[in-house]
Amino acid sequence: MNFNGKSILITGGTGSFGHAFVERILNEWPDVERLVIYSRDEQKQYEMEQLYPHQKYPMIRFFIGDVRDYNRLRRALNGIDYVIHAAAMKHVHIAEYNPDECVKTNIGGAENLVRACLEANVKKVVALSTDKAAAPINLYGATKLVSDKLFIAANNIRGKNPITFSVVRYGNVMGSNGSVIPFFIKKRNEGVLPITNEHMTRFTITLEDGVDMVLHALEHAWGGELFVPKIPSYRIMDVAEAIGPECEKKVIGLRPGEKIHEEMITSSDSFYTYDLGDYYSILPSQHMWDLDEYIDHFNARKVDLGFRYNSGENDEWVTVEEIRKLIKDHVDPNFSV
Repeated sequence: MNFNGKSILITGGTGSFGHAFVERILNEWPDVERLVIYSRDEQKQYEMEQLYPHQKYPMIRFFIGDVRDYNRLRRALNGIDYVIHAAAMKHVHIAEYNPDECVKTNIGGAENLVRACLEANVKKVVALSTDKAAAPINLYGATKLVSDKLFIAANNIRGKNPITFSVVRYGNVMGSNGSVIPFFIKKRNEGVLPITNEHMTRFTITLEDGVDMVLHALEHAWGGELFVPKIPSYRIMDVAEAIGPECEKKVIGLRPGEKIHEEMITSSDSFYTYDLGDYYSILPSQHMWDLDEYIDHFNARKVDLGFRYNSGENDEWVTVEEIRKLIKDHVDPNFSV
């Protein structure tokens, strides 16, 4: 897919994903027409603008706005070809304490974006989901599940508009803001690493692989798919050992809304899930295209009935040494133990 001459908007664009996505686009498609960074944090926009001064990067536009504000969002979408929706309230315990704020951003913001993209004649929309949206037990996961459903169902109301909406769902992004690895790196200087539960597991993906997945969806989505990557899991105790082998591992108990294991595909999803090779695709129960053509085009294979994709039952695990190498390669090049 060629983004030269095209215009892209990223909601929540000052976050970890936004930084990685912008870097990739500029490296591979330096003649992109516009890259609009849409977010509500002026400090983060100011800091990102120092990395991409207008004189050198005239294609990058910084647009202060909230996905809760439909009118502002609609204005920002003028002339935009592709939209990546990364804006969200994502901290589980904060969402539990502030549920109405989480609902306004994650659900109301998704509704606004769907409406605005339909009216602005955007070509393709890819929304970022989370493993916590599968069989959710916390508010954050529940709001992201609703958001996923809104984007998928948007394909049913587009009429003759050729726009497509799709979703990508993946696990914890290694080194992203607020994630466990930078938290442990910071805490190890105190000699104690807090562990909520010693049996905990999580899926893990690098920022670069997350960007690959979004680009894949932009190029290959037919509309309504929810893409899930085949990625490894880690054990939280292995992460703690990789970062602070000499530290005390202190079990402090689960935080509100926290799971022991995460799931990206539930057994109920298996009715609609297909193996595409590097990814799984959960197809919508109602789609606007021919299923047999889709299967033939992607050489897709339906998963077994009852199949589920759970971080605690994964076939692929990263070891302590592999975690250390991933941290050095993708989080902190100066990392050592």
